[in-house]
Amino acid sequence: MTKPAIAANGLRKSYGDKTVLDGVDLIVPEGTIFSLLGPNGAGKTTTVQILSTLISAGGGHAQVAGHDVAADPQAVRAAIGVTGQFSAVDGLITGEENMLLMADLHHLSKQEGRRVAAELLKRFDLVEAAKKPASTYSGGMKRRLDIAMTLVGKPRIIFLDEPTTGLDPRSRHNMWGIIRELVSDGVTVFLTTQYLEEADELADRIAVLNDGRIAAEGTAAELKRLVPGGHVRLRFTDPVAYRAAALALEQAARDDDALALQIPSDGSQRELRSILDWLDSAGIEADELTVHTPDLDDVFFALTGGAGVPTQPKEAVR
Repeated sequence: MTKPAIAANGLRKSYGDKTVLDGVDLIVPEGTIFSLLGPNGAGKTTTVQILSTLISAGGGHAQVAGHDVAADPQAVRAAIGVTGQFSAVDGLITGEENMLLMADLHHLSKQEGRRVAAELLKRFDLVEAAKKPASTYSGGMKRRLDIAMTLVGKPRIIFLDEPTTGLDPRSRHNMWGIIRELVSDGVTVFLTTQYLEEADELADRIAVLNDGRIAAEGTAAELKRLVPGGHVRLRFTDPVAYRAAALALEQAARDDDALALQIPSDGSQRELRSILDWLDSAGIEADELTVHTPDLDDVFFALTGGAGVPTQPKEAVR
């Protein structure tokens, strides 16, 4: 069985009387995107700092790329790249000079450093800006340069700590494309974010961190099914068919004006098939079937006790 890229068990960290992490367990398979969601102060950045050997844990243990983060931090650092919340780009020098500086830090020869820098600048669409001071770059360009610098050492695992914070929607979507490309190359991405849509779009698995503990973990679909409120809505144009369905489906909520029935459901394929099979066997045809499932906003608020009103559930018309 393949070893996970990241495995943490019982991670703890306190600062004085404040407990930041209180027994965090994580498993991240190789070649996947794993997203750690949580409100400010939940412990996301602290988790990244421990796993990337920037700080030591107060308890528990973790392995990254098969190496113990406490016993063999140098081996961990050789296998990872880290892009933090705040850019590591030096604005006083050009984009190309930032790349060459990173190549020097990785002890690449001048020829190899120039080759790698040119290749990455092209990959991240920074060739035209390569000779300009990085201080003139837009937020999205700086983020692209930041990740390009991270890739100079060819890391197998990349930690992206809120990589799209402060970016406009277009730059954020461009960054999502870059992250997907990294994984297609076999890289494992550990992503922290406050953007629920980002986790939904990118992550193979998501863990919700709250008050230093993992409140829930799973795929986006699995997490959405944790929250009540999902249902299937059947709408009819034929009043006779509507009345027949309403009589048979006693658990359904009726909307006589709209000729619609609302059936509690987790939106799973099994439940949808059951409803469709029942309609077929009864010879009743619904004109519209709509699946309403809670979204990650609902999950986030339910699991973290966040204030505010969740956004409207997303709808998928079948």
